[in-house]
Amino acid sequence: MKPQFEKIEPEFGSSCKLVHHIEPDSCWVYWHYHPEYEIVYIPRGNGKRHIGHHVSSYQDGELVFLGPNLPHLNFGHGVVGEFEEIVVQLREDFLGKDFLQKPELAAVRRLFDRSHQGMSFFGETKQRVGRQVASLVKLPPFERMLALLTIFQQLAVSTEYQLLNAESISLDLNGREQDRINRIYGFVEAHFSQPIDIQDVASLANMTVPAFCRYFKKMTLMTFTDFVNEFRITQARKLLAGERSIGDVCYDSGFNNLSHFNKVFKQRTGQTPGMYRRALTVQG
Repeated sequence: MKPQFEKIEPEFGSSCKLVHHIEPDSCWVYWHYHPEYEIVYIPRGNGKRHIGHHVSSYQDGELVFLGPNLPHLNFGHGVVGEFEEIVVQLREDFLGKDFLQKPELAAVRRLFDRSHQGMSFFGETKQRVGRQVASLVKLPPFERMLALLTIFQQLAVSTEYQLLNAESISLDLNGREQDRINRIYGFVEAHFSQPIDIQDVASLANMTVPAFCRYFKKMTLMTFTDFVNEFRITQARKLLAGERSIGDVCYDSGFNNLSHFNKVFKQRTGQTPGMYRRALTVQG
């Protein structure tokens, strides 16, 4: 199966993305890759670990660190029974362009280099750092960033790890496909607050509408409508941190029906817009 490219957007108010699943993820991506580094911790669950050329089973407490564009299977894919997963995704420059060039971070830089092969941690490191990754879920952005630096330092100096592939693995879209995908994403970013005619997007990709729909689904395993809704919800989360009414946020983020906005927002976040705003207030 051809790996699918996954587009990842950082959370509002954060330079990384943190996802907490308490059941197997029914997400559209399965065998996939992305340019972000990724920490995965699984407090509960047993399943298949497929990272690059490596295939094995994992059990409760799984802790891995994956480099950019390293193809991997969703850890929740095919899992039956209890499952919990915390995923942290971030770019190499999440703290600035020359972040890893600081002399104090030499060990972390080597850790990031090793991660291109995929790393699985065991022993006391897995238990201690796993608990710290789990605690990220409840931390506000600044404290989360500091905790991440501590986590990276502990992983960097640990010898309790296994490299999952004999050599570095990194996939990239070819230049033509990357340019086409970027044009599509750029169009949505520029026009998300307005009605989007799929004919316009198909024309941008030099395709008919049916061909574009097949192409986009093949590239992302996600319909174009689902992608636009996902993007609009990301924008709505940013707007909800301000003082605009929920109705204004609905329309400013591109939805033309408040009931539909509430439904899609809850599907994507597990909370209503009002609940999400109240949670932001508590964190602040």
